[in-house]
Amino acid sequence: MNCELFLNIDASSINWARAQFALTAIYHWLFVPLTLGLAVIMGICETYWYRSRDTFWRDCAMFWQRLFGVNFAMGVATGIILEFEFGTNWSNYSWFVGDIFGAPLAIEGIVAFFMESTFVAVMYFGWKKVSPGFHLASTWLTGLGATISAWWILVANAWMQNPVGCAFNPDTMRNEMVSFIDVALSPFAVGKFCHTVISAWIIGAVFVMAVSCWYLMKRREIRLAKESIKIAVVVGLIASLGAAFTGHISGQQVAKAQPMKLAAMEALYNGGTDQGLTAIAWVNPFVQPDYKNQQSAPLKIDMPYALSVMATNDPHGYVPGINDILNGYTTPDGHVEPSVDEKIERGQKAITALAAYRKAKKEGASEADVNAQLSIIKENMPYFGYGYVKDKNDIVPYVPVNFWAFRIMVGVGCLLILYFIIMAIISFRIPYLSIITRRLLASVGLLPETHADTHEITSLPAWHYWVAIILVPLSYIASESGWLVAEFGRQPWTIQDMLPTWVGISDISGASVALTFFLFLFLFTLMLAVEISILLKQIKKGPEYTEIEN
Repeated sequence: MNCELFLNIDASSINWARAQFALTAIYHWLFVPLTLGLAVIMGICETYWYRSRDTFWRDCAMFWQRLFGVNFAMGVATGIILEFEFGTNWSNYSWFVGDIFGAPLAIEGIVAFFMESTFVAVMYFGWKKVSPGFHLASTWLTGLGATISAWWILVANAWMQNPVGCAFNPDTMRNEMVSFIDVALSPFAVGKFCHTVISAWIIGAVFVMAVSCWYLMKRREIRLAKESIKIAVVVGLIASLGAAFTGHISGQQVAKAQPMKLAAMEALYNGGTDQGLTAIAWVNPFVQPDYKNQQSAPLKIDMPYALSVMATNDPHGYVPGINDILNGYTTPDGHVEPSVDEKIERGQKAITALAAYRKAKKEGASEADVNAQLSIIKENMPYFGYGYVKDKNDIVPYVPVNFWAFRIMVGVGCLLILYFIIMAIISFRIPYLSIITRRLLASVGLLPETHADTHEITSLPAWHYWVAIILVPLSYIASESGWLVAEFGRQPWTIQDMLPTWVGISDISGASVALTFFLFLFLFTLMLAVEISILLKQIKKGPEYTEIEN
């Protein structure tokens, strides 16, 4: 491992490699959540058919499966490219931690992907060839395979956010896995998986709501639209509430493992106890704030004690700010966190001792000399990555992106909870609540007066349907914002506290990465346009009411 090599790579290579990976990940995530969300919807529809043998439910399931298939194919294509980029653009990263990071990706490819490809074939082509029960199982197993695939990918990502179950081997110069269970079932991985998959169910529910409302607006496929809305409302309401709960758990995990990310999300420059959660503040979206000379962001309005509760479950809990993390701090319970300058010094000790250890082994030095260097390595290894940091301010992520992306995610999430609650009351005609809700909507001109006291809404104003449609891009924006927080918030680390981005990069020219960046931008945009075109054509075409022998 040539430590100097990593520090001499052209900065443009790092920036273009990061941009290319971000581009691929963002486009890939446009397809994945709809795949996971539609898998639940189509599974529920086919379950209704299996239990009732009402051919309507079979046709409903087949319709949503068609839309699922178009999206599924696009997601696979972008996902494969994403994994290859670890070898092309991030080869030093892959070499350094390939024994750990490669394991969940290999399992995802061998188990989950083959599971998906097997059962998706039965789901599409097995209606007349297998029993109804086996076909139903295939539909659910297709969705389960996609979910398992997401599980292993998120395990790999969670390990990058909070590396556990590994140890550095100075002889091989690699991090090696010492506990597969710790990697696969770490609390960070479980929390990230639950929050991410549940948020994907929201995307699926919103998409189904939008398609169904479009049918109602066009006064066609009325039964499919109404029944699909009921299913989507239940899935969406449960998922949106679940996303809020799992988001709280994820927030606590971030507070423990990545306090700098939390500080950037909150634009918290100086922390302490009794911290309020920022509702809004003026953080210039185009300029990194002067956190060293500002006490807090201007025009800040917060909810008292809420940040302490979110981070520690204690209204008086201690939450460090950016300056606290940079300069070191002591918590009320006596825990002392070193300053970043101290961590840089200890990281450099680990790097120096590693070079001395390898030289001593190569030259046949005494066992005492070898063990002395090994002891220094083990003592300072937790700060190994800091040894490559030249300025402590380099570990502060770009605050505006984290601050605003977090608020977009939470704001749209709250809007969706409210929307699903209102739609649940209207769709299921809950006594009293239904009438009260309709009268309230009618009083502000959002519902015709003639329908305010009825138990069946035969029509709604056109704006109602457009709200459902507009919520689709808003939901995607919220979902992508969550990933921006997750990835921008841990910068500059490819692996938290272990490996900065400029150490994990491949030794390639920035021009070559830039060329492929624009090539991928064109191809991914074309793929997205093609998918949207096909989806719109299939939606316009509607379900095919065909007779299929049971």
